Amino acid sequence: MSQAEKSQAERARLSDPQGSRHPLWTLGLLRSEITTLLRRHRTYALLGVLAAVPVLIGIAVRIETGGGGGGGEGGPDGGAGPAFLAQVTNNGYFLVFAALAATLPVFLPMAVGVVAGEANSGTLRYLLVAPAGRTRLLLVKYASVLVFCLIATLVVAVSALAAGALLFPVGDVTTISGTRIGFGEGVVRAALTALVVAVSLTGFAAIGLFVSTLTGSGIGAMAATVGLLITVQILDSIPQLSGVHPYLFAHYWMSFADVLREPVHWDDLSKNFQLQGLYVAVFGSAAWARFTAKDITA
Repeated sequence: MSQAEKSQAERARLSDPQGSRHPLWTLGLLRSEITTLLRRHRTYALLGVLAAVPVLIGIAVRIETGGGGGGGEGGPDGGAGPAFLAQVTNNGYFLVFAALAATLPVFLPMAVGVVAGEANSGTLRYLLVAPAGRTRLLLVKYASVLVFCLIATLVVAVSALAAGALLFPVGDVTTISGTRIGFGEGVVRAALTALVVAVSLTGFAAIGLFVSTLTGSGIGAMAATVGLLITVQILDSIPQLSGVHPYLFAHYWMSFADVLREPVHWDDLSKNFQLQGLYVAVFGSAAWARFTAKDITA
């Protein structure tokens, strides 16, 4: 932040010393943070990559199968990513679930890690513009990351649904339980699945926010967050460590498949939500403790 910007921000703060106490000012701060996030070129690049993944998967399946219908349309064993992929040729709707299964382990959390790692940027500017209060500022930063989680997940889902409809036939959906639901209800289930995936990323976003408070380097925070993601994914794949698997933030990520059961199975989904809430509470508190005590220099 240049000296001219600091002077301008200080004049704005002195001209309205009480304005930041108004609730609308907090909403304005959140809007400003989200607007800044969505104007960054790297944000568009991340969303572009996420949108391209379902298209590439759909094209690959189309080329491999020649557009023919191979395999049955769902069933009791249709919960995993590869099984969803096998149903895409019969119903392009399943590309939504196949794309989410393909992007959730790596691509989506890496994108969230990049955004969360930048959460410390612009802090000095806000503190100079008005006495926002560090707690409120931290909540705004985290809320903007959560908004990105939802946007990124919806980008994957919408891109997959569009690509699936263009490349393959679409129609009534056979659930994992073997029952059939209308395509309209299937779209609602897909939207609910995107929301579940976004919620699944909240714990990881809290970790990224905490890491960003430990360093003034955005690149360093991103690298540490992504490194932690890779480490957890490796630990979750080692059978000998099954005792700790239920406590890893990524362990229940694939439970979103239960949304496509009839009725919806909430056991693993509930465990996932509770685990994410625990991570948000622990690392959110750690981020608050660190952020409220550190010197702001950027």
